[in-house]
Amino acid sequence: MPSDPLSTTFAALADPTRRAILARLSDGEATVGELAEPFAMSLPAVSKHLKVLERAGLIARGREAQWRPCQLQAEPLKEATGWLEHYRRFWDESFDRLDAYLQELQSGKAPKKKR
Repeated sequence: MPSDPLSTTFAALADPTRRAILARLSDGEATVGELAEPFAMSLPAVSKHLKVLERAGLIARGREAQWRPCQLQAEPLKEATGWLEHYRRFWDESFDRLDAYLQELQSGKAPKKKR
């Protein structure tokens, strides 16, 4: 597994099952059994996904008697969002330039190409 936190976060988010688990945990804490309900997989398989999320710092596990409720830890998601923000601005600016060019074409003001 990658050693830097951002790579570890993206590696954990790469799996759709783990993303679904995080989505469920955004509604509040849940036990492993509750998290496993929507998936056609064994509890040990879900536990492996939870270990990946825990190593990435995306979830924390508590202890209540025999239960180990999980809860979302969103700080790594904030760091990933910050990294992605730079690229969102790049694409927004690119689309704005494309939109301006298309409007020029539609209005007939675009420069003609020489052949």
